[in-house]
Amino acid sequence: MVWRLLWLTHQARQTPDEACTTALTTVEWQALMAFTTQPARLPEAPPTLREAVRTIAKLGGFIGRKSDGEPEVKVLWRGWLRLQDIVQTWKLAHPHNLSVSVAF
Repeated sequence: MVWRLLWLTHQARQTPDEACTTALTTVEWQALMAFTTQPARLPEAPPTLREAVRTIAKLGGFIGRKSDGEPEVKVLWRGWLRLQDIVQTWKLAHPHNLSVSVAF
């Protein structure tokens, strides 16, 4: 998991305008956006990588002031842990949107 956060931080700085689907699953970005937007609604398209990373960081306590710069891994870690709880709740509330694949 740590490597994923380091990679996510790096990618958000290198390709901030890329869709967040390169780093987040559909369930992750949908749960993130539904939880953090008021009123809770899903955007038509996934947010950019920069928007998603900053939103995750805000879950971890990142304020996002102009002088704060980009979020670091520590605040992303806290936000990521919170996001995982949100994702599990999203899965419980939306079981019909999940595709289950079983490998034999």
